Amino acid sequence: MTDDAAPDLRASDADRERVAAVLQDAVAEGRLDMEEFEERLDATYKARTYRELEPITRDLPAPGVSVPAVSLTKSPEPGGDWSSRVGVGDDAPSTWAVAVMSGFQRKGRWTAPRKFNCFAFWGGGEIDLREADFADREIVINAVAIMGGIEVIVPPGVEVVVRGIGVMGGFDHREEGVPGEPGAPRVIVSGFAFWGGVGVKRKLTRAEKQQLREERRLEKLERKANRRGKGAGDDADHRELGASSSGQATLGQGHGHGGFGHGSFGFESPHGRRAEEQGERRSDRDR
Repeated sequence: MTDDAAPDLRASDADRERVAAVLQDAVAEGRLDMEEFEERLDATYKARTYRELEPITRDLPAPGVSVPAVSLTKSPEPGGDWSSRVGVGDDAPSTWAVAVMSGFQRKGRWTAPRKFNCFAFWGGGEIDLREADFADREIVINAVAIMGGIEVIVPPGVEVVVRGIGVMGGFDHREEGVPGEPGAPRVIVSGFAFWGGVGVKRKLTRAEKQQLREERRLEKLERKANRRGKGAGDDADHRELGASSSGQATLGQGHGHGGFGHGSFGFESPHGRRAEEQGERRSDRDR
């Protein structure tokens, strides 16, 4: 059976045999049990047109076509962190903002609509999407800044496309071209800037900042502990070296005293010699 055959054309015996071969492969691979195989095989040989043959193998792979392997291990869905924040619907309570010689903010947990229009004249505005939900996988922020400024803040992982036009003003393109994470939304920034500007920044969320600060604090404590341990080891080495030097000095002093004492036994004073000579002379007179 050919794919481009008209559905109402009559099928040949060769077409039915090809369908039967697909059924045989399917039962051999365990895709069909014997009861299903017999039912489909019977329908194959009873079919008269291509329209009757096509449904028989619709849910079976064609011969020679590789089928993706089925994983028996449950793994996290790609972009699972974004699945609860993207595609929340069209019920966004805020779809526009205006700042005339003043300012506006959209931040925290809010729903960014499919299209958000904002205008700033001699003023400024901030659109913070770090903790926002997204009405669709792709949203458009249309920003008009006349002698004012509008800043768009996106979290890491979000793809940014900038399509705005600036006349004596400009749109920030620095975050453009960064690939997004799987499942993350796409933010398109468009509009017009005259003597003003529209900036786009990528910042961490508050939770991520807190986690980063905690990691840095733990690293700092670990470095301090390592320095303390190293300092204690150096002090112990100095104490051991000092004790060894003191023992050697004490030993040397004892040896010196011994030498001095040893030298004292061989010393003969003049007073002793005179007393000895006088004693000898008295002995001679007595004789």
